Amino acid sequence: MLADRALNPQLAEARFCPRCAAPATVEFPRRLVCEACDYRQYSNPKPVACVVPREPDGRIWLLRRGFDPGAGRWTFPGGFVDLGESVEDAARREVREELATDAELDGLLGVYSRADERIVLVVFTGRLVREPRTTPEAVELRTFAPAALPWEEFAFWSTGVALRDLLAHDGAPAVRPPHPG
Repeated sequence: MLADRALNPQLAEARFCPRCAAPATVEFPRRLVCEACDYRQYSNPKPVACVVPREPDGRIWLLRRGFDPGAGRWTFPGGFVDLGESVEDAARREVREELATDAELDGLLGVYSRADERIVLVVFTGRLVREPRTTPEAVELRTFAPAALPWEEFAFWSTGVALRDLLAHDGAPAVRPPHPG
């Protein structure tokens, strides 16, 4: 039950129906149920759109995060999809916000999730239109050859999994750690 509460802290704190204010029951980790008015509030994962920007020679752009979660660690640009925004538009917007440039998307790399996370990542590959610049969200920018990726310094589990998939797709002869279990 503690893991369920950590998975959805908003529902863990809920005690009353947001529609009629009657006492409500929380069925972890998915929903709040009100027997008085039959209201159901479901807790679903939030979509996150990301781009792995690449250079024509295969180098990969990564950013060092300026904020938590993962402050000071490496990842690629990404963030939550806003209501009324396509996943592709969100991916391009995140590149603009974090790298101060635009991106052209090449295609879908993969969709990533774990049962203990509240997000679903949609990761694209792409190319930057101009040289990126640092921002408060991306305090350092660098390109890495596949063999030189900073595997031990990634901000998120999904960074390593997506880059591992990219390299496997490319058939790159890079040294990669084993796939997480």
